[in-house]
Amino acid sequence: MRAYLEPGAAVAAVAVAMAVGVYVVAVVDGTAGRLAAGVGRSDVGAVFLDPLRTVALLLTQRRRRTERADAPGWALAPGLLGGLAATGLAVVPVGPGTAVADPSTGFVVFATAIAFVMIAVFLHGWSPNSLFPLIGAYRYGAQALSLQIPFLLAMLATALPAESLAVMDIVEAQADLWNVVRQPLGLPIYLMVGVGVSFWGPLNLPDGADLVGGTSAEDAGTDRLAWELARAAMLFAIASMGAAAFLGGWWGPLLPGPAWMALKTLVLLVVMVGSRHLVARVRIEPFVVACWAVFIPLALVNIFVSGALLL
Repeated sequence: MRAYLEPGAAVAAVAVAMAVGVYVVAVVDGTAGRLAAGVGRSDVGAVFLDPLRTVALLLTQRRRRTERADAPGWALAPGLLGGLAATGLAVVPVGPGTAVADPSTGFVVFATAIAFVMIAVFLHGWSPNSLFPLIGAYRYGAQALSLQIPFLLAMLATALPAESLAVMDIVEAQADLWNVVRQPLGLPIYLMVGVGVSFWGPLNLPDGADLVGGTSAEDAGTDRLAWELARAAMLFAIASMGAAAFLGGWWGPLLPGPAWMALKTLVLLVVMVGSRHLVARVRIEPFVVACWAVFIPLALVNIFVSGALLL
């Protein structure tokens, strides 16, 4: 039997999950940064307070405005990105028969949310009416278009064993064998796409330092806070779906289902967030070439092999 929350409770549950997820992303990022820099163990505990200090600082910082900017679009972009993250997170089941929403096309809902991220990022770069944000927006357009096909192929392969596009069915089909074992190429491709979609770490091309911050070049105060929170929320939603689609979701011994789901999501977050401190940022040109010449063929091989094993 599957249990679903009332609309009000569902909105509250997604909001709480996103808040916790954003905080975990900040803590993991701070910890990884300190460890990569060789900071002593005595300073590691500060990472639990650093996110709160950053929020307090940005709340008191003065917002920046450019000449003839599209103020409504500038304000809408973080909300749109955060809303897409919430939409994707809502279709991820947290336990057996327990989900905020479980449509028969949950996979399609999540894929649509990922596709619309390009609109949010382009709006964020176009609205300030400034050169570097606009260049960053166009750069993300090339990046996102190159990521969509390998993402869809990697995710579609996880739906083959379940013979369903419902995320709950995809998780239930992994009771005996996780998809990461059936499809060893799928998870690495998915994680690469996740880092790219949330433009994090080595794939933070639209907000890169070579563009003086890119789409965020003119952000300050609450504008920057809202954008960074939305980015972290998207990363958390992608990690949650990865745990459900590839790592068996709630399946696992001893611990309750939601605990396994949280643990697997944390593992994927550590991998994706840690890439920011372990992998150098790539250039947009070779990355786009690699997507079309390497990752798409690998994703096709992954889905063909997965289908053949089911015959």
